[in-house]
Amino acid sequence: MWKLSEAPAISKTNLDSIKGHVEVIIYVQPDNGFTVARLKESHKKELTVIVGYLPSIQPGEMVVCQGIWKIHPSHGKQFEVSDCQVEIPCDLVGIQKYLESGLVRGIGPVFAKKIVDHFGIDTLTVIDESPNRLLEISGLGKSKMARIVECWHQQRSIRKVMIFLRSHGVSPAFAQKIFKAYGDQSIEKVSKDPFQLAKDIFGIGFKTADALAQKLGLPLHSPERISAGIQFVLWELTNDGHTCFPKNQLLPAVKEMLEVDIELIEEELKLLCNKKELICEEIQSEPTIWLKTFYAFEQGIAQDLKRLLGSEQTLRPIDIVKACDWVQTQLRISFAFQQKEAIQKALFDKVHIITGGPGTGKSTITNAILEISSKLTKKILLAAPTGRAAKRLSEITNRKAFTLHAILEWDPITGGFKKSRTNPLACDLIIVDEASMIDTPLLFSLLRAIPNGTRVIFVGDIDQLPSVGPGTILRDLIASNQIGITRLTEIFRQAKGSKIITNAHRINHGEFPEIFTDEKSDFHFIEAQTPEAIQQVILQLVAKEIPALHHFHPIEEIQVLSPMKRGIIGIETLNEQLQNRLNPSDRPFFRAGRRFHLNDKVMQIRNNYNKKICNGDIGRIEKIDLEDQEMLVTFDDKTVTYDFSELDELVIAYATSIHKYQGSECPCVVIPIHTTHFKMLHRNLLYTGVTRGKKQVYIVGSKQAIGIAIHNDQVLKRFTGLGKALENCTKNK
Repeated sequence: MWKLSEAPAISKTNLDSIKGHVEVIIYVQPDNGFTVARLKESHKKELTVIVGYLPSIQPGEMVVCQGIWKIHPSHGKQFEVSDCQVEIPCDLVGIQKYLESGLVRGIGPVFAKKIVDHFGIDTLTVIDESPNRLLEISGLGKSKMARIVECWHQQRSIRKVMIFLRSHGVSPAFAQKIFKAYGDQSIEKVSKDPFQLAKDIFGIGFKTADALAQKLGLPLHSPERISAGIQFVLWELTNDGHTCFPKNQLLPAVKEMLEVDIELIEEELKLLCNKKELICEEIQSEPTIWLKTFYAFEQGIAQDLKRLLGSEQTLRPIDIVKACDWVQTQLRISFAFQQKEAIQKALFDKVHIITGGPGTGKSTITNAILEISSKLTKKILLAAPTGRAAKRLSEITNRKAFTLHAILEWDPITGGFKKSRTNPLACDLIIVDEASMIDTPLLFSLLRAIPNGTRVIFVGDIDQLPSVGPGTILRDLIASNQIGITRLTEIFRQAKGSKIITNAHRINHGEFPEIFTDEKSDFHFIEAQTPEAIQQVILQLVAKEIPALHHFHPIEEIQVLSPMKRGIIGIETLNEQLQNRLNPSDRPFFRAGRRFHLNDKVMQIRNNYNKKICNGDIGRIEKIDLEDQEMLVTFDDKTVTYDFSELDELVIAYATSIHKYQGSECPCVVIPIHTTHFKMLHRNLLYTGVTRGKKQVYIVGSKQAIGIAIHNDQVLKRFTGLGKALENCTKNK
């Protein structure tokens, strides 16, 4: 396996130079662009292996590399690159490789050969200066010609952006995304405000923008830099779940990143708060800072809950006790006390929360509420935060359920949801499942679209991990004591036969799970002491043993869930190994520092409302179209098209994080657990991971690591202001 340590820094003296076209990319390190590729030099028959930090090179490109020759102990002779320049190819082979690589949309291998055969060495000049002559090529019509010409000129503009960025010490890897966002104004906008890049371009962080700003001559102590730094840190903190942050912790965090005096940061922070670009208020006597957007979200949630709780219900009153007796007959079931209590409260309260772990009857209660409510109205909405959670809700209820994003109707023109206070949802009852997954922005958008008279029921598990996005919505709502709550604690007889469910509850109660089980059990623990041993066990389980024993498809029906991103049993390494085992390819495709194979399992890692795909959605790669520079990915029942410049929104997903997978279920989950995961070993993390397994759960690792997780019941602290906003609304009644 190629490692970063295999490419140490190179002295800039006595460098050799080689030139050729990139034949194939062998390996790319996603984090830093360390690349292994094969280069075809015009005067050599054999390919040259090049290694170095080359995050943007693509097959077919002509490159000039400076570096030194080395003999690697395992991989032999290779050229270690210290600097690389991309050039337009000048020989027939290079030109054809360049055109068929997919860099110019509309030209694939077939037309590349036809064009080069026809125009020879003048091919690129013809495309550049006399594009109408492309019509001389058989089968190439006016529409295809127009598309080729448009892409060619776009590539020329992108090259200008690349040259500009490279001249200022910034990798050109993001040039295409910058050009897509800013067009012909790219260089002008980047020069005027480089920090805007971090806000506008997904994947470009403050450090990249800051490096560019320094090259452009912006002083380290400039107010613009400090202001951008403060706001960037607050935005980064939202990725950790915070909607606000204590001032006394924010200041040193900004100081560490910017390396300027804390007095200057305080001064700029005060100015930002005075201008209301940031909000400063006290929570429990501690000055706390919000981004204006998240302050508005939390205030809006509090106001809308107050509005809903204070409004009359549209649904007519009924005899709730009789309704419970009637629905027991309809469903042929006898409710336990807690279930009756939940149904009755949910049929009475304007807003109600039902929370409980697996096997406590949440599905039965939901069906009972629906059965009764459907006799009162047909205007009922069922929704969940993710596509998979909505699909599961549909299966449970035999009714159509939707994602929250679908019912709110994203409008790509305005960049917001169509459903709002002035265009509300048409419903008398809305039931939202997997409510622990709802983040602050989504709840804000949902509540403002719910009419005054609608009854709202949230169903979820308070003991699971909080949402991937910012906030601790379910916890904050329950802690407010303003909303009716039913807590389900009793495990029902049919669920007690499942070791997955009983062990999940044992974990949640701080007890060690029962791990000495036989093959017929649905919960398994395989002891392995080292990360290397754990990795090998997991690969063997997923590729061979579990499919043979349980007849599960190794890609579709088995999901590896790891607590950590890096390391031998981290998500990245496990994905690389599982990709090689489960879906090998002799024609890998590299983009965004990632290796994709046809039919790979992939995950969307950010909300993309235009594509109607949410953070955490999992699909399979159906097609990689080099000619049109597009990748087609199928998510459940829909196929989504990605431009190659958008592929940093996708990651390989044979293994993923427990956090990303919450709200989803899989027939079988495999969880590595080791003491090297120490920072992430929390009770609610292990509990959430175990409850993702529908039929089988395999935990591979050490008992010590399980013990650490079970005894660590300290939920990772998230700073939010929703509790205060709800409290203030109560005072103002």
